Amino acid sequence: MKILRLMPIALGMALVGNVHAADIAALPARTEVVFDHPENFTDVKDRDLPSDSGRDEILSRISTFMVSRATPLLPAGDSLKITFTDIDLAGDFEPWHGPQWSDVRIVKEIYPPAFKFSWVVTDVSGRVVKQGKEDIRDLNFQTRVVLDTSDTLRYEKDILGDWTNSTLRGLK
Repeated sequence: MKILRLMPIALGMALVGNVHAADIAALPARTEVVFDHPENFTDVKDRDLPSDSGRDEILSRISTFMVSRATPLLPAGDSLKITFTDIDLAGDFEPWHGPQWSDVRIVKEIYPPAFKFSWVVTDVSGRVVKQGKEDIRDLNFQTRVVLDTSDTLRYEKDILGDWTNSTLRGLK
């Protein structure tokens, strides 16, 4: 009997929660990641003979990471737009090792990850708060302490996470 009396309250709370979630989803994104002509990027290949869907999946993972890392560091009302103009993932494919290796990304120090991008932070009125251009290449990427060794983008995420922390942390 007590359960039946609580049912309208529970349904009301669920409805308020859903409206709130819908309101949040309708808010404009505070961090926008753009990939300018990704088909021309140095290396965002998923295999030796790459596919567009593989490239798009890799870029989606990078975008999701950047949004999740950068948004909490932005002051309330500020927005960040990052425009990548080139990406070179750590490692490369060495198909000359034989057909069983043609789709295996070999990570060596001679294949460091690199990123070229521009970025701009704007306030709620659209005024530029901070901006810059980056050309990042980490030749010592393999010396990084990366906890999630199963993530195929672990070095890239660590480098971009360091950039995000060092560049955006002081804005708040």
